[in-house]
Amino acid sequence: MSITNQNIEELIALCKANNQKAQFEVYNRYSKAMYNVAYRIVKDEHFAQDVMQEGFLKAFTKINDYKQEVAFGAWLKRIVINYSIDFYKKNNAFQAEDLSKSLYKIEENDSIVSDSIDMENLKVKQVLDTILDLKDNYRMVLTLFYIEGYDQEEICEILNISYANCRTTLSRAKENLRKKLEEIKITV
Repeated sequence: MSITNQNIEELIALCKANNQKAQFEVYNRYSKAMYNVAYRIVKDEHFAQDVMQEGFLKAFTKINDYKQEVAFGAWLKRIVINYSIDFYKKNNAFQAEDLSKSLYKIEENDSIVSDSIDMENLKVKQVLDTILDLKDNYRMVLTLFYIEGYDQEEICEILNISYANCRTTLSRAKENLRKKLEEIKITV
């Protein structure tokens, strides 16, 4: 059976034996998705490519630590997200204190969408572009929550913030996104 026809469990076993063809096949299967993950966090095509490749290198060097408790893609995605956030923190004016600002009352209305946004004409690319224009901490929290599918406890762990701070930041990010979407009055 050729490498390209093998399932991921077989490829992982070959990767654990340092089979470069298997590593290349795993890279080919996951690189586009991991690039997208990195790009949404670092906001630069070239840096996202570097971060993604570093994530794969770390995954292949730590492949023996993968215990199949979660899907391989989820395990790899967590590595890439962590590398992306670390890279972003090191290379931008982003400060961890931005995520730790004092807490304010969380509004009960937790909805991004208001009545003034025409949902029929809402375009995904416009929403994603609007998210990219938000403050860094808002962008990261919304990306991890809505796009990557992490729950609030996982986001707290990834960003090293308290649960209350995560809830507040997520609430403010949603409200900020809603306001920006209303401002641009998304149309077809």
